[in-house]
Amino acid sequence: MSQSPNRMFDEFAKLMTDAAGVAQGAKREMETAFRAQIERFMSDMDLVSRDEFDTVKDMAIKALDEVEKLEERLKAAEERLAALDKNTKPEDKA
Repeated sequence: MSQSPNRMFDEFAKLMTDAAGVAQGAKREMETAFRAQIERFMSDMDLVSRDEFDTVKDMAIKALDEVEKLEERLKAAEERLAALDKNTKPEDKA
């Protein structure tokens, strides 16, 4: 008779272990389904990935740096042109 309660507890422990395994499996399936739905939703919204965003951001930074360099060159060229105009005598222009 002492074997009966232990056997019942063993069976109950196995049942709980199996239930925990099923619950973990269900959790993984729900996470996978949820993740797939989110990805589908985001692709329908035409959102960009982080990699694409970072690439375009880097391109924009490089373009702005180049614009600044060109603005400096243009300003220097305009200053040289203005200096040449000041040094030129009015009779030389005619």
